[in-house]
This record gives sequence, C-alpha cells and structure tokens, in this order.
Amino acid sequence: MRLSVLPLWWTWAVLAAAGSTVEAAEKLRIESSLDAMGSVYTIVAYGEDRNQLQTAVDLSFEEIKRLDDLLSNYKPRSEWSKVNREASSGPVRVSPELFQLVEACMRYSRASDGAFDITVGPLVRTWGFLKGTGRLPHRAEIRTALTKVGYRNVTLNRDNLTIQYARPGVEMDPGGIGKGYAVDRIVEILRARGISSALVSAGGSSIYAIGAPPSEPKGWSVKIRHPKKAEESVAEVHLRDGSMATSGTSEKFFYSGGKLFSHIFDPRTGYPAAGMFSVSVLAPRAIDSEAWTKPMFILGRSWASQHKPKDLRVFFCEGKPEIRCAWLQ
Repeated sequence: MRLSVLPLWWTWAVLAAAGSTVEAAEKLRIESSLDAMGSVYTIVAYGEDRNQLQTAVDLSFEEIKRLDDLLSNYKPRSEWSKVNREASSGPVRVSPELFQLVEACMRYSRASDGAFDITVGPLVRTWGFLKGTGRLPHRAEIRTALTKVGYRNVTLNRDNLTIQYARPGVEMDPGGIGKGYAVDRIVEILRARGISSALVSAGGSSIYAIGAPPSEPKGWSVKIRHPKKAEESVAEVHLRDGSMATSGTSEKFFYSGGKLFSHIFDPRTGYPAAGMFSVSVLAPRAIDSEAWTKPMFILGRSWASQHKPKDLRVFFCEGKPEIRCAWLQ
C-alpha cells in the first residue's frame, strides 16, 4: 500500500486546519491506497477508533483483491476471463454476483440505445488500448471488430445463471463498469463497520462520499478539473452520500495525423467518440455514475436532456475552439 496518491481528475479538501473545530480535533484520520484492477484505490476515513478505521480499510482492500480475481480480463483464472474464453462455445455457468453485474450492464445498454456496451473488448484490442497506448487501425480491422461487438450478442439465462455469446470473438471488457462496482462494495463494507465519514476513489475517476468530513458539514469538496488544463478546475461540488464519475479524452489517448483519438468508443461505429472533452455524472451509486458517463460522452447534451435518468446530474465540457463547461439544465 502507499499513501497520499493524487487523483487523476479531482482533488478533495479532507485535511481540516488544526483546532478549527472541536469535532475535527476529536476525529482520527486515516488514508491508504492500493494498486488493483488497473487503478489506484484510495480511502480517506474519519472516526474515533483507530483500530475500527484500520480494520474497515483493510477489509475494503481485501474485497478489492477479491474483485480483481473475479473481474479481471488480464488474469486467465478470473471468472470474467473464463466467460470470454468459453461462452462462444456454449453457456457458461457463473456466480450469482457476476451474473447480476452483467445483467446490470445489459440494462445500461438498453437504456442508452447501445452507447454503453461491455462487449467493446474487440475494439479495445483493435485500437491498441488493451495493453498499450493506442494505435490507428485500418478500416478493415475496425469493420472486423464491429462484427463481434454488440450487447445483443450476449445471452443471459437467469434460471441457470449462464452466459453465452452468439459468435466467436465476442469479448466483454470490464473497463466501463468495474471501478464503480468496486467503489460501491467498499462503501458497503465501510458502512457495515460503522464508518460514517469517508471518501473512496478509484483512480480519481470514480468516487463516493460517505457523510461529510469533520470540517465541512456540507460534504466532501470535489473539484472537476479542466479537461485541457490540469492545474485549473471548472466546477466544484460538495458530495455527501453520493457518487461522481468522470470520463474524458485526457485519460487514455494518442495522436495520429494531428488528430486526438481517445479510449472512449462509440460501439455503434467502432471509432472513438468525438465532440466532447469530458463528462461528469453525479448519481446515488458509483456503478451508476461510472456507467452513465460513457453514453453521456458519446450521445451528448441533446440526448441527455431527453433521456437521462432523473436521479443523475451531468456536467459537460465540450465545444471548439473554446471549451464550454456547464451543468445540464
């Protein structure tokens, strides 16, 4: 583990000035980080019992390691990898947990007109983002990959808890959902252990706030960074018992021919989505905020104004040449 890792997208105000309030002086603070699932998970928690805090954090990190063994598409022995290897040959029986997670992904896909799709694995590989920094593929490669992409290629059998693919080459990618799901699981563990003030972050792009820090009853101060100027922020929110996720072109990208290509794909076209710089979504759960950033990024403000779930708030950064950032009204 390592301490005090800076997030990719946000900073938070968690360290109260000494003696600023009596409550702050009485609260203990713990902060720890863990590298897992291709990201850095950071927990900042306040409480009155250091053993209680440390036990809650340790149990949370054990859960992240378990989820890494369940959901990794890099580990051959993970349940996720087993499905990708075998589901095109026939139904694969899975654990209730994995089945329910994939079932949730299918619901996001239907609600977003297919803009959210966990079967983008072939596109991720074709564009070189799976284990590299990206490459510009030939159009023929993209067309071939698209024949294997589409959430309708996944058949779920609730009675038997099985997953089956419609054709060879279909591959689910957990990148659009795994961090949010893991953050929610951490939150459940912290609350079960009596933690009422904590901030949980997965790489800075998926975050959940439990309660509020001692020095700020409104909630945890979270700044949304400018998509092109890391030292500047474009908005600030106070999170309290809610989540926020951000997707943007500055996370993973490459340039080819003077054009930027990001890792956020439109699964309907096979190409990285264009026209947006970043999208932040506030939602009651981290899995919801993370999943919905992709359709909002791909489909844009006009679609969101008509179709977004009522319990979401969305912040867009878009426009050329000048970037305009604002909440969806």
